[in-house]
Amino acid sequence: MKRFVSVLLLAGSLFAPVIGVTKEHHRYYDRDRRDWHEWNEGERRAYRHWLMEERRERRYREYQQLRAEQRREYWRWRHEHPDWR
Repeated sequence: MKRFVSVLLLAGSLFAPVIGVTKEHHRYYDRDRRDWHEWNEGERRAYRHWLMEERRERRYREYQQLRAEQRREYWRWRHEHPDWR
């Protein structure tokens, strides 16, 4: 029984970093407004809406792939639409 518990604890410690990576959240700094934004599920939905509906992009692009001016454009739009979810 002790051996089973030991193996179970070892397996849990090995998979803990993998589980943590999947729930990772990022924060981004908006230089124009001098504030931080948490990149979570709600922000991903707002970004997708802005990219596909407001900008009429044909393909989805990750936020990290945008040029600096496009990122600033997104945060300007986001501040004008704070309740968008």
